[in-house]
Amino acid sequence: MNTPGTKTRSRLQTAALIVGVVFLLVGVLGFVPGVTTNYDSMEFAGHTSDAMLLGVFEVSILHNIVHLLFGVAGVLAARTWSASRGYLVGGGVIYLLLFLYGLLVGHDSAANFVPVNNADNWLHLVLGVGMIALGVLLSKRRTGGPL
Repeated sequence: MNTPGTKTRSRLQTAALIVGVVFLLVGVLGFVPGVTTNYDSMEFAGHTSDAMLLGVFEVSILHNIVHLLFGVAGVLAARTWSASRGYLVGGGVIYLLLFLYGLLVGHDSAANFVPVNNADNWLHLVLGVGMIALGVLLSKRRTGGPL
């Protein structure tokens, strides 16, 4: 039950908030030695950064900052239904593009400035599909009454 003056958050907004908080957490953890292995070799950007979040995902300072910014965007987007949908669907599209980028750009290429490795590529695919699915499925409005 809601008390007067309180707002309820839709499932779509809650999903955007959770995704945003997870990105904030990942961004912060990318700067934590131990959680990020080879922390002392982290570079600002580029494929030569040997830092690995959880020992699996290649990260750089820029990569971590992008996670933090994406997290802030999710938390802010969760304030409204339409912004939440835009964040999840638009963010999902961005992650699918990052997946394609990772497939097309060689790991040792100077164009790999994010940086991404094979594990990052697969994670970007899952994130892209998952975010778009959340944005589309949770934004469907039911018309009519119960069946």
